Amino acid sequence: MNDLESKRARLEGELGAVPSLVVAYSGGVDSAYLAYAAHKVLGSRMLAVTAVSASLSQHDRRQAEACAAELALPHEFIDTGEVSNPEYQANNPNRCFYCKDELFSKLDALASDRGYAAVAYGVNVDDLGDWRPGQQAARNHQVLTPLVAAGLTKPDIRELARRAGVPVWDRPASPCLASRIAYGVEVTPERLSVVERGEEAMRALGFTRFRVRHHDKLARIEVAPDELARALQPEIVRRFVEIFKSLGFTYVTLDLEGYRQGSLNAQIVRLGQ
Repeated sequence: MNDLESKRARLEGELGAVPSLVVAYSGGVDSAYLAYAAHKVLGSRMLAVTAVSASLSQHDRRQAEACAAELALPHEFIDTGEVSNPEYQANNPNRCFYCKDELFSKLDALASDRGYAAVAYGVNVDDLGDWRPGQQAARNHQVLTPLVAAGLTKPDIRELARRAGVPVWDRPASPCLASRIAYGVEVTPERLSVVERGEEAMRALGFTRFRVRHHDKLARIEVAPDELARALQPEIVRRFVEIFKSLGFTYVTLDLEGYRQGSLNAQIVRLGQ
């Protein structure tokens, strides 16, 4: 058995040791593969649950629902209220703690009401070295981390998901809309809606890997390096200005470093964290 197959077997062993399970399912590759594996091992004794709030885009909701349907997963949506929490709204670097605390509180209650033995989420080994305050919330709620227990990295998960036919195996990372709002800029439903509409406009222009970063009056657009040349074309630049000024931004910028995950975390040092 090769190393990847050994990790897959370890994951299934971890899942098989749990009588029943609720999986926090966002529709990204990590949570989708975890939900797929849990369903394979536990069958109807697992439930994939997607949190719905103003920080979940309609695009991501549709993708999560479509993937769950294609994999025939038991799947439900629940409402979460992190956007109404002043600690979350303040948008300090620990914002994700309050989001995940709300999520896991709701999932704990669901699991208790329905008789599920545990809750799990799709953190992987590579995530452990990044700034992710939501992991502390997971520890506080004793949420299981089967992908970590199996030693699975992001590339491992993508490859196993590809082999298993999980349709989002190559989907770019897509964290919540609040992750686009610069630390210190208040998270509001209005700003989340502006980011969502900006990213829908980017998709309509044909871009596939990008972020719209909200810096109050300034929009900072990141696109993948292989799409940067097109983003710099005069006609596309003109469209960016039209789109983002119509959304209320005073300044529209294109980030020459291109799309990269967690770019707002560069602020953390400057904020003294």
